[in-house]
Amino acid sequence: PADYLHVVDIHLFKEPQEVNKQQHHTDKYYNPKLIVRRGQPFQVQIDFNRPYKPETDQFWLEYLIGRYPQQNKGTYIPVLISDVLKPGEWGAKITHRENNSIQLSIMSSSSCIVGKFRLYVAVWTPFGILRTPRSSETDTYILFNPWCQQDAVYLDDEKEREEYVLNDVGIVFHGNINDIKLRSWSYGQFEENILDACLFLMDKAELELSGRGNPIKICRVASAVINSRDDNGVIAGSWDNTYTYGVAPSAWTGSVDILLEYYSSKQPVRYGQCWVFAGVFNTFLRCLGIPARLVTTYSSAHDNNANLQLDFILDDEGKVDTKLTKDSVWNYHCWNEAWMTRPDLPVGFGGWQVVDGTPQETSDGMYRCGPASVQAIKHGHVCFQFDAPFVYAEVNGDIVYLKKEKNGTQVIENIDTSHVGQLIVTKEVGGDGMMEITEEYKFQEGSEEERLALETALMYGVKKQTTQDTTYQPQRDVEMDFQVQKAVLGSDFKVTITFRNKSHNYYTVTAYLSGNIVFYTGVTKNEFKKHSFNAKLEPSASSAFDVVIKASEYLGELLDQASFHFFVTARINETGKILAMQKATVLEIPSLRIKTKGEMVAGKEMSVTVEFTNPLQETLEDVTLRLEGPGVLRTMKKLFRQIPANSTLIWEIKCVPKRAGLRKLIASLNCNALRHVYGELNIQIQKP
Repeated sequence: PADYLHVVDIHLFKEPQEVNKQQHHTDKYYNPKLIVRRGQPFQVQIDFNRPYKPETDQFWLEYLIGRYPQQNKGTYIPVLISDVLKPGEWGAKITHRENNSIQLSIMSSSSCIVGKFRLYVAVWTPFGILRTPRSSETDTYILFNPWCQQDAVYLDDEKEREEYVLNDVGIVFHGNINDIKLRSWSYGQFEENILDACLFLMDKAELELSGRGNPIKICRVASAVINSRDDNGVIAGSWDNTYTYGVAPSAWTGSVDILLEYYSSKQPVRYGQCWVFAGVFNTFLRCLGIPARLVTTYSSAHDNNANLQLDFILDDEGKVDTKLTKDSVWNYHCWNEAWMTRPDLPVGFGGWQVVDGTPQETSDGMYRCGPASVQAIKHGHVCFQFDAPFVYAEVNGDIVYLKKEKNGTQVIENIDTSHVGQLIVTKEVGGDGMMEITEEYKFQEGSEEERLALETALMYGVKKQTTQDTTYQPQRDVEMDFQVQKAVLGSDFKVTITFRNKSHNYYTVTAYLSGNIVFYTGVTKNEFKKHSFNAKLEPSASSAFDVVIKASEYLGELLDQASFHFFVTARINETGKILAMQKATVLEIPSLRIKTKGEMVAGKEMSVTVEFTNPLQETLEDVTLRLEGPGVLRTMKKLFRQIPANSTLIWEIKCVPKRAGLRKLIASLNCNALRHVYGELNIQIQKP
């Protein structure tokens, strides 16, 4: 038996600069093992104890995953040697023979399970099959392949693949429709242990192994496991401005800390709000190789009873009754889009799919949402799985102002059809600018196609109360609008209300302005400004009225997004008609300045400083600073006890960048009086 074939060594060419990781676009992963993408050949060398004789020697490879590998479930894969490789199917062929070694080109199936496989080489001998011993060195990760035409996540544009799969930083758009703000987010999908943490999420969600080659299933279970509701998932949400025993959502600068903490503690990380759920979800998708982008919808409707109508109920004075009003309009809401084919739907509904990890409503008994085809939402085909009616309502609801009469009936006072889903944006490909994608979700407001899409959605069972069954005559004589002056945190500003009397009548109005501090979800915390006034409106004329908001009125009450919501209601005394309007506004928050000193070379120490000047008239206490940059430094944290009014804080850090190229540093500052303070800096790290 001494002369049978015996495996001495296996070489996987798994270094970042070697052939496999280069060809498979996996050279950025900070992971020593072999990482390849499915449906694309990779190279392996096997050293035997003697030259291989194809006439008499017989050997094959085995890839195994999970505890109970079975061939029919795709968890035990024998790979036989053949003369040709068929595209998208498992196989191996010998490309080179020299002395005792052979080189193989191995093709994986374009629909195979995504995860970490164990590799064995089996040799047939007359005395039985001899397998190489178990070795974690030869473990191989197989990921989705957007570069492979047979893969369900194939994306044909190289620039888009570089952005949606390989870019490890992104932009979150927040603020509101009249004042769009942006901040950077570090996805860090290539950082150490992140790939394992992302694969662990599928274990946590108990997704059966055979489903892990299917991006639809992966998105569905991931949208549930990203939030902690009902399954102890990754992030616990908190929207009430108290973040005891946790990190305030606004303090996070990226996904890496959150995923690594969850991977080690197995307990939900506190706390997140929509952009945190979306940021971590994006890391998960890009890490596994599913093209993904983070999307922000301004004025997103959270419609509790999904009737495409957000009911704001007014009391006798024309104020919104917060106890009866259950629906809300979020200033903005972030979700994700993932790119894939939808073989479970009719042709034409593949491409971008909405997936949302923020827990808003349950779907099939769990807090999850998606994947829902963006194309289906645009055309009103909301009958197609999953959760399309909910997303349709988020971008298409009408705001209806109802007045509660003494006898309990509700009378429609006003309908606003264009407030919800006014603007939908994402980061542009290859740059930090904003790209509008509203057109992907809906036709032009008021167009014939938009009506048709709505009628289609209604036909497919989206509930909508028609306004015909209630007496509603809109009031056309007088137009009302109001503008909120842009203001910096800590200063006074004014609200200007304008009336335009288009009739030939002389009117008097009683107007009421209510200023509320709101969470970005549109839920009111409290009313800080009440102001009533009477106005005379001359025929065919416009008149304007200013209301001053003092800093002292709002500073003590402010929440972490510094957002206000103004309601103006006015009653025309002569006709009894009511005008109602609402707008959100966000204060300008000062930013952090990041600077670097000296030369920046990979492998050499460099220095970074973060500066901040306190804009408030009070001392800031217990201020936390965070700084991170994928490939440059791990997240650093520092606590400052106090920053007196108008004084400047300076924090200097030394770090050693790992990778050359264009990198981004992202910083955040957080304390109870001031949140959502960010800074960023693009830096070029030179090759040593």
